[in-house]
Amino acid sequence: MSAALRRLDMAMASVEAASARVLDQRSAEADHEGEIAMLAEDRSRLANEMDEISARAARLETTNRDVARRLETAIDTIRDVLAQADEEGGARG
Repeated sequence: MSAALRRLDMAMASVEAASARVLDQRSAEADHEGEIAMLAEDRSRLANEMDEISARAARLETTNRDVARRLETAIDTIRDVLAQADEEGGARG
């Protein structure tokens, strides 16, 4: 009878060990799912930030082109004024 009890005790120990492994595996899977959810959230946030930065870069590029065009117009105007001043100064002299 004691051999039967030892086998039963060993079987119970095996069941408990298997249960512990299953619980550990489920816990690990839950941890992985949580990590995946956090990574997905981070990815979404970073994608939104990248979209905002890209939009800002496009606005800055447009503003830069506009400023360059205005500077070019101002430089041309200044050259015209200086050329007229030279012509008027040469006509007087």
